[in-house]
Amino acid sequence: MARIAVIGAGGTIGSAVVREAAARGHEVTAVVRDPDRYRGAAAAVERADVLDPADVARVAAGRDVLVSAVGGGDGPGHQALVEPAARSLVEGLRTLGGAAPRLIAVGGAGNLETAPGVRVWDAPGLPEPLLQIMHAHGAALDYYRTVSDLRWTVLSPAAEIGPGERTGRYRTGLDQLLTDAEGRSRISVADYAVALVDEIEQPEHIGERFTCCSL
Repeated sequence: MARIAVIGAGGTIGSAVVREAAARGHEVTAVVRDPDRYRGAAAAVERADVLDPADVARVAAGRDVLVSAVGGGDGPGHQALVEPAARSLVEGLRTLGGAAPRLIAVGGAGNLETAPGVRVWDAPGLPEPLLQIMHAHGAALDYYRTVSDLRWTVLSPAAEIGPGERTGRYRTGLDQLLTDAEGRSRISVADYAVALVDEIEQPEHIGERFTCCSL
């Protein structure tokens, strides 16, 4: 059993990670801005601001894993949090020294490669709000890749992520966009959460980004 804190536990992906981890018997704490509004599967709830490194350190202390589900998918303006949150998470965890938990951050698909030197965000016609989210996640990943003193992992979803069945089956890769048997790059939120909790239980991507896609 791992002691896991999930920042952004009230969002779409964060709540799915909480459910998946709790269902497997892990000790899960939901970290949200307003505990009074939280309705989820976590055993405990704490209030914290991801942009406050002291708050990050407080909720991370004593945990085995800190999951950051801060992203651009749960409302307008959230993309502005992504890269600053990455810096705050690292700053907060560094204050814990050798007792810092592992960090797993929800990433984006925009900077996955579709061909050598070509990324998802290079496709023509993408709306500006989506591009902002993609580039925010790209900037956060660029920052994480400068960090060598913490155990971090970024998990990028497929190009399409949304509601769907939990199959428990998926494939993984590193920096290239993956597609399923029908040629689409997609994964359900539930299966994304499966992949993330699998990585908690069986670490394979310390210090790197990986991605997941339906079979």
